[in-house]
Amino acid sequence: MDQKLLTFLTLCRTMNYRRAADALHLTQPAVTKQIQSLESQYGVKLFSYDERKLRKTVQGEILERYAIELQYNDAELTRLLSEKPKTLLRIGATKSIGDYILIPEIRRFLACPENELFFTVDNTAHLLSQLEAGELDFVVLEGLFDKRRYNHFLLREEPYIGICAADHPWSGRSINLETLFSERLILREPGSGTRNILERELTQQGYTVEAFERRVCISSFKIIRELVASGCGVSFLYEAVVKDAPQFGHFFCPPLTGVHELNVVFLKNTGAGAYARRFLHLDALEDSHGTCFPD
Repeated sequence: MDQKLLTFLTLCRTMNYRRAADALHLTQPAVTKQIQSLESQYGVKLFSYDERKLRKTVQGEILERYAIELQYNDAELTRLLSEKPKTLLRIGATKSIGDYILIPEIRRFLACPENELFFTVDNTAHLLSQLEAGELDFVVLEGLFDKRRYNHFLLREEPYIGICAADHPWSGRSINLETLFSERLILREPGSGTRNILERELTQQGYTVEAFERRVCISSFKIIRELVASGCGVSFLYEAVVKDAPQFGHFFCPPLTGVHELNVVFLKNTGAGAYARRFLHLDALEDSHGTCFPD
């Protein structure tokens, strides 16, 4: 891949010439020169300053999407030209999906001795950043993402519910917002899919998470489960996280609760969607050569 485009992508990621230069082990004038060369090549401005803050122009955003796809395809082309089979999959998943939903698919994939797996569990924001950096082939998300920017397909729909201790007065009931705000809310960290959904639904009703009198922010589902089960507060998450766990009660608070999409997300104009479908057993796993994970 052209060095100028790699420099451009680094600047898009850092949005700071000095940090981009440090990441690339170049001088700041060298980075500036490469960006200017790209702008001269295409006859457009790629960046502009708005009150001293660097921003991408519309043309810069177009080039960024193209360069991200090119970076992924360039690595794939190198592999194909070396005639190496695609046995390693690099997959990212949000915590609800990675810890509670995809385990059967992982077991099935690894049943083939040739297959290798790099599987990372993180929040939506970090996973999309890794996807765009070419570090992952595809990601499976419970949260919100820009559907115009990526290719995607629906994995399934999953109930998004309120949870409390099994003996909590709200267990099995429907609760209104005003009553809900009197409880301690235990929620995930900013950038997580379950939190994004809760914040979006609250915003549409004219509220934020600050409407709750007491709040606790925790990144671990294990800790959230323990705290909720012991009566320390309530939380909102996908039903799969607490399925068949008798220590939890479920409650409903429309419109915060409901059914939401779990999506498989990958870069446009790449072959990553085929890898995702094979991993999820949506396509045949055998080809004419008998490999477990064909190209």
